[in-house]
Amino acid sequence: MRRPGTPAISETDPRWQAVLARDPAADPGFVYAVRTTGVYCRASCPSRLPRRENVEFFDTAAHAEAAGYRPCRRQAGNPGRVAEQHAAQVTRACQLIERAEREPSLKQLAEHVGISPFHFHRVFKAATGLTPKAYASAHRARKVRRCLTQAETITDAVYEAGYNANSRFYEASDGLLGMTPGAYRAGGANTDIRFAIAQCSLGAILVAQSARGICAILLGDDPQALLHDLQDKFPKANFIGADADFEQLIARVVGFVEAPALGLDLPLDLRGTAFQERVWQALRNIPAGSTASYAEIAAQIGAPKAVRAVAQACAANSIAVAIPCHRVVRSDGSLSGYRWGVERKQLLLERERH
Repeated sequence: MRRPGTPAISETDPRWQAVLARDPAADPGFVYAVRTTGVYCRASCPSRLPRRENVEFFDTAAHAEAAGYRPCRRQAGNPGRVAEQHAAQVTRACQLIERAEREPSLKQLAEHVGISPFHFHRVFKAATGLTPKAYASAHRARKVRRCLTQAETITDAVYEAGYNANSRFYEASDGLLGMTPGAYRAGGANTDIRFAIAQCSLGAILVAQSARGICAILLGDDPQALLHDLQDKFPKANFIGADADFEQLIARVVGFVEAPALGLDLPLDLRGTAFQERVWQALRNIPAGSTASYAEIAAQIGAPKAVRAVAQACAANSIAVAIPCHRVVRSDGSLSGYRWGVERKQLLLERERH
């Protein structure tokens, strides 16, 4: 029996003809589900052909799953194809978010890629590590930062960034910028950043913390150069040297650098573009002792052609080890460049494997 409202399939329906021919060229276009078995298949599936009256077509596998069907054994045994489809859907959703003047709703995004809101939310978070709303917020933050540095006034920046009222912007500004908009335009003026410099097995280490969390973990040979790096990031911030409480925090960070597998249970103050934050989240999902290639990270975030951009996002990371860009290697497994030196990258990887 057909589900209520489901039209009968015509003998001449091109999709049915593709199923009869087991045509692989039709696979990207639809899946067919069989009511009597509760499974769905691709057109090219070599399974026994079903009766036409028991068949229902769906544009995507996600649509079929949302309707209660499960993949056939052959479909379930080919997760790469499903992952590829999910990556493409996430990429389309990200593009819509980045083009839209106003933040699209979850329902609008799901309809745009053709799956249910619940399933879309799950797929999007699995691919990017962020919810759609968090991704949209990160993108909005990037626009705000750019507009604040380019617009003549804060009001101009507010409207250029897509806010239709100053009040809405100021309500969100602390979460987006970590400071007032005026302070951000002034290079971090009147913003307190606590910091300390210590020594660890990798050389000098600088740890800095804003009101939102750890905003920098820098490694190097010259402590003064690390301080200059931090000052360049916020040239007008108020830098506060270590006190007793902060000495305890830097001891925790140093302990984490020496034994990354222990984890670092501290909030991070991430300040990057929407794309960079997607990459950084993907890096945080790489387990200690494992590595991933730049191409694998690009595919994971739904941008398989953006390998170079992934490498640039890794190079822009200013929170060493906690955002483990040292776990990203070339496709052949060899080590590539590292902001804090390839030797440190190799030491970190060796330490995590033992």
